[in-house]
Amino acid sequence: MAPFGKIYTYPGNFRAERAQVVGAYNGLDVPIVEDFKMNVDNKTPEFLTKFPMGKVPALECADGFCIAESGAICYYLARSGPKKDQLLGTDPKTQSLIDQWSFFAENELVENIMPPAIMAFFKLMPLDNARYDRCAANIERALKRIEVALKDGQKYLVGDNVTLADIMVASVLFFASKYLIDAEMRKEVPNVVAWAQRLAALPEFKPLGEFNLLETRVKP
Repeated sequence: MAPFGKIYTYPGNFRAERAQVVGAYNGLDVPIVEDFKMNVDNKTPEFLTKFPMGKVPALECADGFCIAESGAICYYLARSGPKKDQLLGTDPKTQSLIDQWSFFAENELVENIMPPAIMAFFKLMPLDNARYDRCAANIERALKRIEVALKDGQKYLVGDNVTLADIMVASVLFFASKYLIDAEMRKEVPNVVAWAQRLAALPEFKPLGEFNLLETRVKP
């Protein structure tokens, strides 16, 4: 089967990997472009004609349709295949709950996992202890919110099947498990850990890799 499209990004970008998970649920092959050079290829006139902001991830479909912004890419892929009703819901309340978690992933999770990542994981800026600790505390609070949603045997964030809500939230947490979500954080949220491990075992979630059981968070 010919690819549905291709994703431009740098290696290890969870925003691109989650798009591949969505694609996998809908049977859409969306490989990542090999040998893509960040800050080089995304500044060429050809790239900027398709994606004027020069941002990644960026999806170029086989039919020529181009779209940027990770959330928009995920929603487009979710709408483009046979599992769209499962991924996005069929009634306004379910759809809105899925949207709520998608916004939560960006506003509560990404907002707080990226500063520690830049300081401790990528080491692209000096450590700011106050900011690092504030972000870590916000992630602990967010994890407890997810824990509440998964109480009483609830297997997924919305309904009885994997939806876009699970994919959007899990993609951020899988990345943060590499350097921030340590044993101290996990002990307060056993349902979140079980949910993440359950998702990691699904073949569609392979692009995200493992949910790491980090003992101590990375802090320079």
